[in-house]
Amino acid sequence: MFTGIIQSVGSLAATQDRGGDCRLTLRTGKLDLTDVQLGDSIAVNGVCLTAVALPGDGFEADVSRETLSKTSLGALGIGDPVNLEKALTPTTRLGGHLVSGHVDGLGEVTTVEQEARSWRYHVRVPDELARYIAPKGSVCIDGVSLTVNTVEGAVFTVNIVPHTQQETIINGYRVGTRVNIEVDIIARYLERLLLGDKAAQPKHGISEAFLAEHGFLK
Repeated sequence: MFTGIIQSVGSLAATQDRGGDCRLTLRTGKLDLTDVQLGDSIAVNGVCLTAVALPGDGFEADVSRETLSKTSLGALGIGDPVNLEKALTPTTRLGGHLVSGHVDGLGEVTTVEQEARSWRYHVRVPDELARYIAPKGSVCIDGVSLTVNTVEGAVFTVNIVPHTQQETIINGYRVGTRVNIEVDIIARYLERLLLGDKAAQPKHGISEAFLAEHGFLK
């Protein structure tokens, strides 16, 4: 688990094809690796990866086909910056919100607007993720814990203050940038609980008809 508070901006140093999936070598910048051991988890742009080698100035991690298909990691180029966060411990301050490091899908920046000293980003998510995003709820973008300002259809907005701009890769976002999205873990589990026994049935989700049938709509 993670908090969504970025600890360092690192970069991709190398990538190796491993029979369809790949191994990434990442430089970790100011991230303190003295307490990191092989097998520990580190979030890279919000993706929970396992350290399989520690060359001294960074770490290596294997990335599966599933992760490559669901995240932006496969599109990274050598030298591209990445957000980094070590897994939380029992003594870690939970400054953001509980983040699992399991990306739900890719979003796309559609508009960037300056508001006083902060910036407002409009992000479009896949339709199947829109129902999990609520105004003033939490969302994780490339590993950054953020508060949702507004939601209109499948597009939501977030405001980024100067500190977050400076300490994360968000400063490099432009219209068209694709970002890793993790919705609030509570929303995901709540949906499964509401489905009850129907959760075991294939391709069964919550719809307006389902909500009406169970008394949630009148």
